[in-house]
Amino acid sequence: MIASNPSMLSEKASSLLKLVAIFIVASSLIGCIGKPYEENASRNDVITIGDSIFDLNEVIEETLESYAGETFRNYTQSGAELQGGVFARPVVGQYSDARSTDSNISTIVMNGGGNDLLLPAYLFDPYKCRTRWYRRNLSKACANLIDDLYVTAVNLLNDMAHDGVDNVIWLGYYELPGLNSNLTKALNYGDDFLSYACEVSSNANCQFVDPRGTIPASQVNRDAIHPTPEGSVNLANQIWPVLEPLL
Repeated sequence: MIASNPSMLSEKASSLLKLVAIFIVASSLIGCIGKPYEENASRNDVITIGDSIFDLNEVIEETLESYAGETFRNYTQSGAELQGGVFARPVVGQYSDARSTDSNISTIVMNGGGNDLLLPAYLFDPYKCRTRWYRRNLSKACANLIDDLYVTAVNLLNDMAHDGVDNVIWLGYYELPGLNSNLTKALNYGDDFLSYACEVSSNANCQFVDPRGTIPASQVNRDAIHPTPEGSVNLANQIWPVLEPLL
């Protein structure tokens, strides 16, 4: 009979607990995954794509539709990264899916890029995007990650312009409270680059909605990431003045 090695069993148990913890953290971060697309709308030429800021409680979309008196196609997915990822269809893929269903797209309301930073930072922070008392500025690895996201964003916007999309409204990210406040510099750097991507992309009329400084901690869920229903209405109210003239 082979005796069990207590240290080996302890290591396996520790690894299992870590995997369970990672799954729990990731689930709380991205919320529900796999909500079906909404592909039949009164305005099929208007679509929304993005991540759980839009998708988790769906209040942004519902508020905009109530203001417009019309419905839009919705392809947002909780957990979506801008490109790639394992939890949900990425934003680039959402756009591709929308075109496959109906390529007549005039206006896109979207967000994206947040999970590309938040998911790694929440689990192991391999890019060191969280600032610390001993590291007050972004690491080079985090800056490089955001630079790559900028390139992806510009390429996506250029593809949209080439496909005949007239207007893009890109919602940026607000400051996160509590334990995630040390991601502020990374999100600020990312917002600045997303705003610049809107400026430099070709023909599509891209407008960046910058919510920084407008979403108080009371309008962010206890997960210190997602907006409450009140926060979502706040965000919709910032999008609406940009969207209304385009409808």
